[in-house]
Amino acid sequence: MDLRFYLSLFLRRLHWFVLIVAICSAAGIMIARVMPTVYRAEARLLVESEQIPDALAASTVQTQATEQLQIIQQRILTRDILVEMSNRLNIYADRKAKGQPPLESEDIVADLRNRLIIRTSGNSAGARRGDTQATIVTVSFEAPTSQMAASVTNEIVTLILREDVSMRTGVARQTLEFFEQEVQRLDSELAQRGAAILAFKEQNLTALPDSLEFRRSKQSAMQERLVQIERVEAELLDRRERMVRLHDASADANDVVPVRDRTPEQAQLQSLRDERSRALAVLSPENPKIKLLDAQIIAIENIVATQIAGSSVGDDGQRLSAYDIQLADLDGQIAYLGEQKALVQTQIDELTTSIEATPSNEIALDVLQRDYDAVQAQYNQSVSARAKAATGDTIEALSKGQRISIIEQAIAPRDPALPNRPVIAASGVGGGLALGLGFVVLLELLTAGIRRPIDLTKGLGITPFATLPYLRSRREIVKRRVLVWGGLVLVLAAIAGLLWLIHTQYVPLDLLVEQTIRRFR
Repeated sequence: MDLRFYLSLFLRRLHWFVLIVAICSAAGIMIARVMPTVYRAEARLLVESEQIPDALAASTVQTQATEQLQIIQQRILTRDILVEMSNRLNIYADRKAKGQPPLESEDIVADLRNRLIIRTSGNSAGARRGDTQATIVTVSFEAPTSQMAASVTNEIVTLILREDVSMRTGVARQTLEFFEQEVQRLDSELAQRGAAILAFKEQNLTALPDSLEFRRSKQSAMQERLVQIERVEAELLDRRERMVRLHDASADANDVVPVRDRTPEQAQLQSLRDERSRALAVLSPENPKIKLLDAQIIAIENIVATQIAGSSVGDDGQRLSAYDIQLADLDGQIAYLGEQKALVQTQIDELTTSIEATPSNEIALDVLQRDYDAVQAQYNQSVSARAKAATGDTIEALSKGQRISIIEQAIAPRDPALPNRPVIAASGVGGGLALGLGFVVLLELLTAGIRRPIDLTKGLGITPFATLPYLRSRREIVKRRVLVWGGLVLVLAAIAGLLWLIHTQYVPLDLLVEQTIRRFR
């Protein structure tokens, strides 16, 4: 490898190398110089688990830590909140001091979202019960001044804490209000179901399933009573029929009275009459014994007549015979038994109707009761859930549930986080060296021709005896140097003038660099 040859080639292209290195170094130094100073303030938060064991009392807010933080981040990064915070903290007051135009609200929101960083470490999948790894939240903000960075970071932390409390207490309160409304609704529905059951029972009071056995036993008793009434009625009818037959067959209807219906006086009178008839068969009517019997018969007849006179007067004032009295008594008993028979039959019919209607009433009542029991079960569950929701609401109101607390507040940093000016300047110089060397190599690769004796041998297949280099005169050397270095100075001056025009006439270079960096973030 001919190092002297390559070194000579490099020296011949040295002006291009120096030009590129100078341009890149100047650009790197300028960028490092004009880039705005950025301070980054950081605050750390901790997501604490519930302070009361779930076995004793559980919170009704079951949002996982990562999900909760994502919700909070989306809420605090809304347009209204960011614009209000920007105006309240005067985040862009430096633009007015520099004479720059104010940003639109959309640009403010986009800029603040880019400069605000919220990172979550720990349980990346969410804080699950039983996990031992804590969830740490890091909040940082970039600003031109350290005080502004700390103020905005602490304001974001305040918003996170406020939104956390508001979200958890709001969810707990909404849960409690929901179950309170549900309990009221189910209580009203339960009252309506109960009123419907009560109205149905009152409407079908005699045909309810709980009294079915009683009505069946009552129906059997009524049927037995009906049989007894019919039996007694049949006996009375038979007795009346026999009395009528005996009355029709007797010659003297006034004297014919059944033996079982006679009074003691009537029986005695009949006995005296029979004795007189037997005595007349052997004695004369003038016999003292016959006269004694006649006197006794007359006395007994007077007594019987008196008895008949006191109880044998009808409704029309006419005197009734013993036959008529007994017949009327039998008719009254038969009529009473007929009334009792009709009454018992009516009750039996009513019981039969109610017994036949009981199965359909039982089905309808079961439907109403099933609906009532379903609503009752829902009501009991809602009451239990309301009690749990009330406990959860108390837990969240006292901040005893899962919460976000501050580990370390943001303080004003002493040193800026960005830019790293030495690294940027060194990067410009290093990039210039690499680009300059690459450009020199590219030029040599693109240049064709014979430059060394070995090129003659390789290209033409001949071996030269000697080679003479091209010798420039001193004037040519001076002219070449003036052209090279003069061009280099002109290029550097043109670049500097162009940057100056951009900075003064179009947009400040620091703002341009800042916008460019922001686009590539």
